[in-house]
Amino acid sequence: MPKIDPNTLDLVEQVVKTNKCQKTHKGGRTMSWNALVVVGDKHGHVGAAMGKARGIPDAIRKATEAAKKVVIRVPLDGTTIPHPVVISFGASTVMLKPAAPGTGVVAGGSVRAILESAGVRDVLAKSLGSSNAINCAWATLKALQSLQTPEDVAARRGVEMKMLSVQRQALPHGIESNGASNGATARATIEAPVPKTADPAKKIIEKPGTPPHNSGPAQVVTPVSAAAEVPPVPSVESSPVETAEANSGEANG
Repeated sequence: MPKIDPNTLDLVEQVVKTNKCQKTHKGGRTMSWNALVVVGDKHGHVGAAMGKARGIPDAIRKATEAAKKVVIRVPLDGTTIPHPVVISFGASTVMLKPAAPGTGVVAGGSVRAILESAGVRDVLAKSLGSSNAINCAWATLKALQSLQTPEDVAARRGVEMKMLSVQRQALPHGIESNGASNGATARATIEAPVPKTADPAKKIIEKPGTPPHNSGPAQVVTPVSAAAEVPPVPSVESSPVETAEANSGEANG
């Protein structure tokens, strides 16, 4: 694999883990620190290394310089990886699987830091063995190095791309595909046409001499007054017999 010049890349460093180590001597204890640092440009280039020193700043600086010297190129398929892969390093085993756009990086620890620094935005990862951050980091780098693009497989077999059982074609190097600047695959997004609807607030301007525009049958609306007239209730008049009886009852009382 050709060596990549880190000076041509916009690398961003990320400290994954720091560890303090003490060594007991006859005259006392000697303290030292080690740091695991990941560098990447989020466009298909990533590297990781360890640094040891008596102080944390020196350990991080040494780890960053060492990580820039071992930067690798990761073949991406849009925002994910081309194919599943399972790689072991020591007691750690890391499994990576492609994911649909919008899934995100389903991983944790050093695996997540390396995948994000490499520019992978949709992937499913699982640690099947030891969860040691250092061994998981080396296993993840080894897994990313083992990824292959359809172009690489076709060139190694000496066949054309159309003879491979893939549903996508890789782009030439340097063409960006969903944020990945490498031999990634273009994912076409087909947008359905938006139907045009009539604007109800738009006024219709009619030319003189043309019949009026009728969008439908005319509707006759009958206005209803606020105070509707209510027919009077006929009053019931008492008969002369009832009046005489009422008067006689009052006199007797």
